[in-house]
This record gives sequence, C-alpha cells and structure tokens, in this order.
Amino acid sequence: MRALKFMLPAAFAACAFAAPALAQDATADAGSTAWMLTATALVLMMTIPGVALFYGGMVRKMNVLSTIMQSFAICCLVSIIWMVIGYSLAFAEGSDWVGGLSKMFMAGIEVGTLSGTIPESVFAIFQMTFAIITCALITGAVADRMKFSSLLVFITIWSIVVYAPIAHWVWGGGFLMNDGVLDYAGGTVVHINSGIAGLVACLVLGKRKGYGTEMFAPHNLVLSVIGAGLLWVGWFGFNAGSAVAADGRAGMAMAVTQIAAAAAALSWMFAEWGTKGKPSVLGIISGAVAGLVAITPASGFVGPTGALFIGIIAGVICFWASTSLKNKLGYDDSLDVFGIHGVGGIVGAILTGVFAVEAIGGTAGMLEGNGGQVVTQLWGILATIVYTGIATFIILKIIDAVMGLRVDPETEREGLDLRLHGEVVH
Repeated sequence: MRALKFMLPAAFAACAFAAPALAQDATADAGSTAWMLTATALVLMMTIPGVALFYGGMVRKMNVLSTIMQSFAICCLVSIIWMVIGYSLAFAEGSDWVGGLSKMFMAGIEVGTLSGTIPESVFAIFQMTFAIITCALITGAVADRMKFSSLLVFITIWSIVVYAPIAHWVWGGGFLMNDGVLDYAGGTVVHINSGIAGLVACLVLGKRKGYGTEMFAPHNLVLSVIGAGLLWVGWFGFNAGSAVAADGRAGMAMAVTQIAAAAAALSWMFAEWGTKGKPSVLGIISGAVAGLVAITPASGFVGPTGALFIGIIAGVICFWASTSLKNKLGYDDSLDVFGIHGVGGIVGAILTGVFAVEAIGGTAGMLEGNGGQVVTQLWGILATIVYTGIATFIILKIIDAVMGLRVDPETEREGLDLRLHGEVVH
C-alpha cells in the first residue's frame, strides 16, 4: 500500500506531462499528413532528377555532367542551409522583412509539433524543397561558364540573403502577405525570384565563348523530355501540396495545373510552328514548363477556365521572350531561365489578379469586379524584381572580386565536365 501511495501521484504526474503531446498529436490530420509527405517527395523529384535532366539534356555533351552535378550539389547544400537558418528566416516570427532566429537548426520542432494540421517537420521539409528548386533553376542561366566553387558560394549567400526573406514576405507573415499579394505556390518566391537572379547572373558573367557564331544545340533532348515529364508530375506536389491539406482546394489546384501546362505547351508549339515552320520537341516541353510556371501563383485561386487562358497566354508570351526579346536584347541566358521562369512568373502573377475566383481562394480578381487586385499583384512583382536584382548583383560582384566567377577560356573550350570534375560522358 505504501508503494501504491507513491505510484499513484507519479502516474498522475506522468499523465499530466504527457497530455499536451498526446492532445497535439491527436489533432494531426492523417490524410493531410500522408498527402504532404507525398507532395514533399514529388517536389524534391522536380530538382533531382527533374531539373538535372531537363537542363542536362539541353547543354553540350562536354558540360552535361557539370550541369547535373550543380543540381545535385545544390540539393545537398540548400538542405543544410535551410535546416540551419533558412527556415527560421522564412517562417519564424520576426519583422515585416525577415523572420527571426528562434527556429535556427529547426529548434522546437519535435514529433508532436504541428503546423496547422500536419507535423511541422513535414511542413519545414516541404518548404525546403521549394528553396532547393529555386536555387537550382538559376544554374540554367549560367550554364557552360560558371566556376563550381563560386556557384556554391553564391547559392549559400543567395539562399540566405534573398530567398529566405522573400519567402517570409509572401508566406511567412511579411509585408507582401499583409498587403494582400496572392502567390499560392511560388510565382514570385520561386519563379520571378530565380528568373531575375538568372538574368542578372548571365549579364554579370557575360556571354559564352562563340555565342552568336557557334551552334549550342542540345546534346540529348531525350534527357530533357524525361526531365520535363518529371517536372510536370512533380508540379502536382508543388501546387496541390501548397494547400497543406488533402481537400477540395488541393484537388482544384491539381486540375488547373494540368490544364494550364497542356494549354501552354500547345500555344508555344503553334506559335513556333507558325513563325519558324516546324514544331520542335524543345519548344513543346519549354511551353509546358512555361504553363506550369504561370499557373503556380494562381493555382489556389482560379478555376479551369482561368487556367486555360493563363496557359494559352503564358505559352505565347514566354515563346516571344525566349526568342525575339532575347535576340533583340542580346543577353546569353543559356537555358532561358528568365524567358520561362522570370517572364512566366510575371505573367502568372498578373493573371492571378485577373482570374482569381472568390469562391475558390477567398479573393476576387478583376473579372469579378476587384481590379485593385491586379495593382496589388504588380506591387508584389516590383518588390521582388527590385530586391532580387540588386541583391543578386551585389553578391555576384563581391564573389567575382574575391575568387572570380567564370572559368578560364581553356576550361570553357574543353568542357567543364573534364576540367572541373575529371569525368566525361562517352
């Protein structure tokens, strides 16, 4: 009996301490958690092998391994940066401009810690995959000529100084979120951000040797088609996963993603067919990616009809940007990061303000009488372009002064695969 007298209070105390964790676990939605685990894997697949193969097939044979290596290394590097400080700067409580440091090293994230109705660990890694692909997309603009060591330093600084704050602005309680800017899955955070960074980077590095006089044809479009297909499938995790729930809004996001991608692929194909006489494989897969980019900010706010028009418009405008505009301005964006992601993100962000349906996302667009939403979207676009452009330029110039950005002419001529990595594709 004496033992029982001591055991009963101890048991009650143990239950009292365990109760909060049990209650917290009990509120986690199993279906939503399962979907978000799946969505996280899908978005990771977008970078490796998606972007890696999409970009790897479009460069010359002597640079395919270095291009794939960049995506793989960035996946590893940004994962650690996100865990150490990126997640905290993006999603911890802070100012209107940047999150605080309370979640550094993912402090406070335990088995029972929730973000909404899913484990915060799942939310944090889901958001990590967005940071990874944003950084990987930039590499397409500087393909064939940037030093691998300098790229790693650039991505380290850029992901902390540029990506994390902008993610906080739009999704983490920052000023663009408070101003009502709509970006469901990353039109500004991912695509305008990476597109502008890529444009600035290719301008700072300068054109590839022989650009405009030599052929820079893709060495293996089969790899690029496989990569594009993986991107398309992974994009369902990207957009539908941004619902952070297994619900009707996630289902609608998936539907409009498919519609916009298909419409843009066809509109790019027909635009190319009409102007160049032949529809190309590179064109149709580029169009599909342009449509996926453009629907990204809109995916949780528009219906099927809006998605159809967004896809058609994005395919035509991104084709024009990647051909006529690029040739007129003369910049060497190797794999059209700006033309597809930068321009596609801008088009999608603006059209979100046009086609947003209040019954879907809670905000009406211009077609439902809320023309001011387009102005709000333009504000978000402008803020992202200005900050990303200036910060990227400063980071690149500092790295160039300290360690150089570009490989030497001999390395560029012989190929980065052999000279930087000691490997070649046979």
